[in-house]
Amino acid sequence: MLLTISYEGKQTQDLGYLLYKHPDKIQSFALSYGKAWVCYPEVSDEKTTVALILDLNPIELARGKLGSKEGGLFDYVNDRPYVASSFMSTAISRVFGTAMSGRCDTKQELADSKLKLTACVHMLNDNNHQDLAKEIFEPLGYTVKTQRMILDEKFSEWGNSPYINLEISGFVKLSDLLKHLYVLIPVFDKQKHYYVSEDEIHKLLSHGEGWLSEHPARNKIVYRYLYQRKSYAHKAINQLSELDNLENIPEQQESEPVQEFVKKKSLNLNQQRLQAVKQAVLDSKASSVIDLGCGECKLVSMLLNESQIKKITACDVSVRELEKAVQKLHYDTMPDYRKNKLKLIHGSLTYQDKRFSGYDCACIVEVIEHIELSRLPAFERVVFEFAKPRTVIITTPNREYNANYEFLPQDELRHDDHRFEWTRKEFQAWTKYICEKFNYTCNIQEIGELDENLGAPTQMGVFQKCE
Repeated sequence: MLLTISYEGKQTQDLGYLLYKHPDKIQSFALSYGKAWVCYPEVSDEKTTVALILDLNPIELARGKLGSKEGGLFDYVNDRPYVASSFMSTAISRVFGTAMSGRCDTKQELADSKLKLTACVHMLNDNNHQDLAKEIFEPLGYTVKTQRMILDEKFSEWGNSPYINLEISGFVKLSDLLKHLYVLIPVFDKQKHYYVSEDEIHKLLSHGEGWLSEHPARNKIVYRYLYQRKSYAHKAINQLSELDNLENIPEQQESEPVQEFVKKKSLNLNQQRLQAVKQAVLDSKASSVIDLGCGECKLVSMLLNESQIKKITACDVSVRELEKAVQKLHYDTMPDYRKNKLKLIHGSLTYQDKRFSGYDCACIVEVIEHIELSRLPAFERVVFEFAKPRTVIITTPNREYNANYEFLPQDELRHDDHRFEWTRKEFQAWTKYICEKFNYTCNIQEIGELDENLGAPTQMGVFQKCE
């Protein structure tokens, strides 16, 4: 990761005083998962450039599984060591914290002055959102330039890279520039490397003081910076706007990892989805259930309360998710009557597994869209041919409804790890194919706020094995 800041004018070597980093030295700083380096590739009285370089240890990243949502291969093959992300924002605070506060013991007048500064952020992921950088930085008075490369010169059909090199320039105080970068780099980053707690509200408001409340993309910045935590975003926007009525704030599910920014207020989609699946399980008269792709076991926790359910198994491909589930379920202190119902197993939905067999009902909630289409036939056989429970309940996003998500670029999927999303017609065609091939019937239901033209955000198929 690379960030450079250039100062043009007179006696620009004073940049070293402002940053508390001497131009003649190369300095290193220990970070949790690697090192940060500061050096000056260009030094003169007319122009001086400082570079902040992050050298992250990929082994430590994999061990920590930072930014992971689904576990598995993503923990080891990802862009975290190479792109400007929340790691860069943290490094700015760690390395240039005094300069960001606006304090300079020897050159305070210079620190309080607007200087001709240019910042270059290399490899920033805008997910091919062509105007996002301009939308975010131009209202702050910067001239914005971006450079985008194609993915591979030999395979032009692959299209453009989702990464840009960003250059912003203008007359601005150095402390303001650093604050803008600190807040706005994470706005581009969908995978934070740290847990987003309520403390982040204070950080956002502190570093956004004097500019964020008037920014035309204020709400978008707040939601993205707070990693789509609805309750935190509401608090932050309420303080920024000094309004008690939050009717115009778009709703966002705190528990959802997807980027579902809705145009108008709606109920919590995740809760509606889980309630619908639970009811379908109960309606099926199942007494034994396996949750395939259980995540943190929110559905499992609900089903454990039902006397009808005598046996439930939770399975996930991610060991980390299962470890989190043990904590969320308070498994160690769980009463025996609940613990005796429950089993947690590690497994993959694309490999035949005898442990999946023998259940009345299988639940597969928001999972299939994470499977490569080339692996979908393997999933189909694992569930419908080999495990073949009497009832199979599958939920998946309705791609058509994405048009209602205000901040989701056109044709972009709701989650970075989604391999596909089906329209209602495509889902219906797939369920018909499954029924004909594996001798099931299927009832399709819609979950969530209904749009008369686009349907509901989630579609659910309840498959019943033919006798």
